[in-house]
Amino acid sequence: MLYEDDKVIVIKDISPQAPIHAIIIPKQHIDNLNCLTKDQSEIVGHIFMVATKVVQTLGIAKSGYRIVSNCGEQGGQTVQHIHFHLLGGRLLEWPPG
Repeated sequence: MLYEDDKVIVIKDISPQAPIHAIIIPKQHIDNLNCLTKDQSEIVGHIFMVATKVVQTLGIAKSGYRIVSNCGEQGGQTVQHIHFHLLGGRLLEWPPG
């Protein structure tokens, strides 16, 4: 566990794709971004505020990082619960995948 509050948890990814690969997961269940309602939109802002704290702790705020949320089968979503991948610690090429 890298971080936890009443709305989210942040853990290390079990199959990291970069030297730093954390997952930011809201405690409230939302299938994916397509299912997000206006009433739930505050959680996305909170997730990004948590990300700014976590990248400071991990020491990658200045060097750069990427935040990704996969949505749907062709988008690479394998877990039916919205979550955000935070990747860093190396040069991240573009375009991905």
